Amino acid sequence: MARNNTQPSQEHSREFRAPEFLAWHVTQKGEKSYWNKVGAAWVHRDEKGYTLQLESLPVGGRIVLRQPLDDADDNAAGRS
Repeated sequence: MARNNTQPSQEHSREFRAPEFLAWHVTQKGEKSYWNKVGAAWVHRDEKGYTLQLESLPVGGRIVLRQPLDDADDNAAGRS
């Protein structure tokens, strides 16, 4: 069954939106975890789903979605 799109098409005027979540590939080696950013996720306009865009496809481990940290939080934690 087809669904009707009630939102007007904005294909030509897409604005940049920051992702709601960052995708991380997490592997475990002993008691240490290694996190590598592999993509991001954006909420759909109707807020009923997400689009996940991966820049790489990890083999093994797990993919974790986390909200991005604010720049102030990154600086306070000593991360760049």
